[in-house]
Amino acid sequence: MILACHQPTYLPWPGFFHKAIHADLFLLLDHVQFPRGTSWVYRNRIKMAGGQRWLAVPVWRAGRGLQLIKDVEIAEDRIWRHKHLASIEHAYSNAPYFGEHMPFFERLYGRQWTRLLDLNLEALHYLRDQVGVVTPFRLGSEFGAYGRGSELLVRMCEKAGADTFAVSRRAHPYLNEQIFSERGIALHYLSYAPPIYPQLWGDFISNLSLIDLLLNCGPKTLQILRRSGHWPDRTDTSP
Repeated sequence: MILACHQPTYLPWPGFFHKAIHADLFLLLDHVQFPRGTSWVYRNRIKMAGGQRWLAVPVWRAGRGLQLIKDVEIAEDRIWRHKHLASIEHAYSNAPYFGEHMPFFERLYGRQWTRLLDLNLEALHYLRDQVGVVTPFRLGSEFGAYGRGSELLVRMCEKAGADTFAVSRRAHPYLNEQIFSERGIALHYLSYAPPIYPQLWGDFISNLSLIDLLLNCGPKTLQILRRSGHWPDRTDTSP
């Protein structure tokens, strides 16, 4: 079984789902430390007439010390929800598939959220299903695997019963390949090239939130993702 994982990011980029496509199980790392600085866990980008626009969810940090992603709470004030919904509407009202997906965003931002994780999961599951990714998503905290770095990844593979771990080639310098080898887990490196697709508002900008691709390309999104990288043969473990 092939396992892949990622932090549960907010309205993630296409590469997130490209990785999920090539796994039998996709774990969302909700039980790791919430990054101290800026992070994709609570923000992402869309494209508007003036260029890229950041959508950032306000979260509580002060006085809370180190937090796990699953424990982070949203600093609820309604303003951010109104701004995010309005920004998406202004950015994509002329996109071919805007009308099909806008009701979801109205529901998403019409609801009050306490935990950042719950907000992110609601969006992740919707985007996964709309794209047509069939890989199941599970929370890392469900498996009781803890640790840091490569040791954590190996333990998650063992808990999930995976014999192969799929990972971006960009992560190669940060992996301890020896640990995987000693525990009998193969490493398979994914190559990903940001796809170019029809986009509103002038010159193309890559690596935006997946909603840019989905609202512009609709049912072609999955095909575009499949063509955006190379999945190596199971015997290819080269970084």
